[in-house]
Amino acid sequence: MSQHSENNNLVFGIHAVQALLERSPERITKLLIQRDKLNSRIRHILRLTNRVKVVTEKVDGKKLDQMALGNHQGVVAIVVARSEYDEHDLVPLLRAITEPLVLVLDGVTDPHNLGACLRSADAAGVHAVIVPKDNSAPLNAIASKVSSGAAETIPFFRVTNLARTLKSLQEAGLWITGTAVEGAGSLFDADLTGSRAIVMGSEGKGLRRLTREHCDELVYIPMSGQVSSLNVSVATGVCLFEAARQRMQQD
Repeated sequence: MSQHSENNNLVFGIHAVQALLERSPERITKLLIQRDKLNSRIRHILRLTNRVKVVTEKVDGKKLDQMALGNHQGVVAIVVARSEYDEHDLVPLLRAITEPLVLVLDGVTDPHNLGACLRSADAAGVHAVIVPKDNSAPLNAIASKVSSGAAETIPFFRVTNLARTLKSLQEAGLWITGTAVEGAGSLFDADLTGSRAIVMGSEGKGLRRLTREHCDELVYIPMSGQVSSLNVSVATGVCLFEAARQRMQQD
C-alpha cells in the first residue's frame, strides 16, 4: 500500500481525532499516541478512548512523523475510510430540511483548501457539501486535519455529473448562487436566504462553463485592495457567513 493511500486511512491532530472519538469511534481500528508527549490535551484524548473502548498504542514520535503528512500533534488514528453519502440520497436529505443551505465546490483540488472549506461550512450551518468525482481533492487525512472535525460530521457528496446535480437541486426548489469575478451583482446585495446552494470555483480557473450556465445568478465579492482575488477557502468563508448572517436576521 502506498504512502498516499495509507494517508487516506489516517486521521491525525488533536481536534480531528477528538471529533472522531466523540462522533464516530467505531471507525478507529487503533489510536497511536506519542509516548513522550502526554500533555493535558492528549490525556483528554486517552480518557475519551477509555470511555469508548478504542485500542491505543504508545509509539515513538518518529513513527508518527513517517505516517502523517502533516503536524500530528502526537496523535494518529488508523481508521476505516469514511463512507461518503450516496448522491441519490442528496435530494431526499435536503427535502427533509426547511430552507437547506448547500455548499458546492467545483474543482477544488487542494486537500488543505477542501478541509478549510468544510470547517467554514460546518461553522456556518451548511447542511451538505457537494463536489464532483473528477478533478476534486480527496477527503484524506490532510483535509480531515484542516477541517478540525468537520470532515467527520458534515454530509459530503461526491457526484458523477455536477451540472445534472445542480439541475436536480433547482428542481427540488433550491436557488443556485455562483461566485465569479464577472458576477452581475455584489455578494452583499444578493439575497442568500431560503433554500440555496452556493457554488465556489476552483483555485485557479473559477467556475467551469457548464457549472456557470446552471447557476441562477452569479455574484462577486467586492475587493477594496490591490489583490484581485481571494484564496478559495477564504472566499468560501466570506460567502457562507454572509449567508448565515442574512439567515439569522430573517429568523
